[in-house]
Amino acid sequence: MQFTRVPSTMLAVAAALAAAFVTAGCGQKEEAKPQVAAVPVPAAAPEVTVRLGHVAPLTGPQAHLGKDNENGARMAVDELNARGLEIGGAKVRFELLAEDDQADPKQGTIVAQKLVDAKVNGVIGHLNSGTTIPASKLYADAGIPQISGSATNPKYTQQGFKTAFRVMANDVQQGKILGGFAVQQLAAKTVAIVDDRSAYGQGLADEFEKAAVAAGAKVATREFTTDKATDFAAILTKIKSKKPDLVFYGGMDAQGGPMAKQMKTLGLKAKFLTGDGGCTPEFIKLGGDATEGQYCSLPGVPLEKMPGGKDFGDKFTAKYGQIQLYAPYVYDAVMVAADAMKRANSVDPAVYLAEVGKTDYPGVTARIQFDALGDLKGGSISLYRVKDGKWEYVETLGGEPAAGAQEAVAEAKEAVKEAAKATGEAAKAAGEAAKEMAREGVKAGADAVKNAAEATKAAVEKK
Repeated sequence: MQFTRVPSTMLAVAAALAAAFVTAGCGQKEEAKPQVAAVPVPAAAPEVTVRLGHVAPLTGPQAHLGKDNENGARMAVDELNARGLEIGGAKVRFELLAEDDQADPKQGTIVAQKLVDAKVNGVIGHLNSGTTIPASKLYADAGIPQISGSATNPKYTQQGFKTAFRVMANDVQQGKILGGFAVQQLAAKTVAIVDDRSAYGQGLADEFEKAAVAAGAKVATREFTTDKATDFAAILTKIKSKKPDLVFYGGMDAQGGPMAKQMKTLGLKAKFLTGDGGCTPEFIKLGGDATEGQYCSLPGVPLEKMPGGKDFGDKFTAKYGQIQLYAPYVYDAVMVAADAMKRANSVDPAVYLAEVGKTDYPGVTARIQFDALGDLKGGSISLYRVKDGKWEYVETLGGEPAAGAQEAVAEAKEAVKEAAKATGEAAKAAGEAAKEMAREGVKAGADAVKNAAEATKAAVEKK
């Protein structure tokens, strides 16, 4: 049998006719579907992660302070993320990289290098001056802005690093106030000084000594311990023999509390004064009833007098519990960094660094502005005394008036100027009136004389 090959084109035509026949046979009719134009979907804004390093002692005797600082930073980061900020056309998500430096300078540089290697966008911290100062060189070399909410040693900002800033008063400001307060308010004629040999403790003690001597006090003795010590019997026994009116301690609460307690045990009746490192609830807890009537200082004003203190305190305690010390300042440090990024429209450290120095930010703790060194302008110092087992506010010294107060002062000056101007104009008017009266008086007198002369002449002529 012979087969005839059918061309492929004919097969294709036949298949198409068959399909049409089947469709028609089934009674179905294919309708043309309308074409819908595609609606362009706007592209979502890109997201960028801003990593902020935070460093503080999270282990050891100062861990409670370190965690307090970290919580202040975390609260700020959470609030920034809730706002959904956009910087440089991208949605920004902040992330906190928390590191533990154990309040140890060597460990401080190790974790600082770790953050530099991680290419963080900024650093908040460190807590202690002793770790902040050596770490600041590494951040400066990397061009990473560093804002501390608690390191108060003057050297931190005096090194000339353009990356170093702090949002609280330094120890020059604090030591000066403390020395004057000891002599003028607490009537101390002789003082004994103890410090823990840390950058913070020794630095504050040095500034206190300068101010106290300048105010007229004599230094009975200068002693030192460490920031790990717990037994101060030998030091306090020596101090007792000198019979000072006041003992000043430069250091943290972990040593300050036990020192006050041991002073009472030894019968050392001198007043006890310390700086911000001991101005905590922990100091009272460790020192017990020996802390009653003792004094401390803290840069800034009390929480309830801070511009945003009440609101911050309510939110912080609800989330983390009692504020230990520096949390509001660390919160402000994070917000200052974010504010500089927004103004620079960039999260790049090389770009936004210049804006940090230009900061004028209404913080929780104060109106934050920096001087040429990176120190807080117009830092004030508040004094506290333990009463009934709690720190009680005494007074605030130094610093500049708050923004509202400055405006009031300016208004008062303007009012005085206007009053003086008005007084001058009134005096001028009164002078002119007096001159006019004098002129009128002279004229009236002349007229009277003339009239009298004429009357006399008439009388003579009549006679």
